[in-house]
Amino acid sequence: MTRSPSAYRGRFAPSPSGPLHFGSLVAALGSCLEARCRQGEWLVRMEDVDGPRTVPGAADAILRSLEAYGFVWDGPVLWQSQRHEAYAAALARLQAAGQAYPCACSRKEIAEGHGGRSIDGAPRYAGTCRGGLQPGQSPRAWRLRLPDREVSFEDGLLGRVGHNLERDVGDIVLLRADGQYAYQLAVVVDDAFQGVTHVVRGADLLDSTPRQIWLQQCLGVPTPAYVHLPLATNARGEKLSKQTRAPALDDDRPVPALVDALEFLGQRPPPALRAASRDEVWAWAVAHWNLALVPRCRAVSLE
Repeated sequence: MTRSPSAYRGRFAPSPSGPLHFGSLVAALGSCLEARCRQGEWLVRMEDVDGPRTVPGAADAILRSLEAYGFVWDGPVLWQSQRHEAYAAALARLQAAGQAYPCACSRKEIAEGHGGRSIDGAPRYAGTCRGGLQPGQSPRAWRLRLPDREVSFEDGLLGRVGHNLERDVGDIVLLRADGQYAYQLAVVVDDAFQGVTHVVRGADLLDSTPRQIWLQQCLGVPTPAYVHLPLATNARGEKLSKQTRAPALDDDRPVPALVDALEFLGQRPPPALRAASRDEVWAWAVAHWNLALVPRCRAVSLE
């Protein structure tokens, strides 16, 4: 895809592991409104690169929900499951540059190793295979070599965010042992391919951004501007998700959920908007959207 240098291009990229819920609606609405108020494009990408987690029929249900809620996207939907050649080419480039290396470690070995925890709470890879595989070992996965340096960025809501990649993250997987390309590689390749200039998404991906920026630099592709919206959480502080049994959106009643999402994002919709039509809600939202009103925090409880 091509774009003019000054164009705004945003995107919403759900994973079809289940139906959309209120947290998904918040991310979709915030990213779409930010694009529309800047007279930009808004794309939809189906992040179905993780085959084992993809639920049959979920992608179609997500697209039906977006249409029922009045979302209109620019251009065709991009499906990651059809992009394996692009991910393979990116991995080959990293391998040729010595930035990716084979890893023979199992999940159990990593969990029982001495890498500690990464900044997002997952077991941190201690770099066991960085110097090469031992005789008799076979590669299970391919990893990106992360540097001992601070990588930071200016988030549009949360300000300066960054961490030391080697110390706080550890070398990340690019190609998994089961042959699936990792999300971190796919998202960087696809944002570059689609010419995405601004990424507005949930704060659950905030800690992934520095490693994605490093991967962008390794591949020589542009770095978008980032905004991470607060997550909707339950009373236990858990992100709304399929795992926490978040209820699916009701496609027959879009107006109440749209207004609730606007309130969650700090936009102060008038009470009368709850009696308005779906299109009237959208007209108000586009005319009044103000990113500066969005809460500057990682999460907001719904209870």
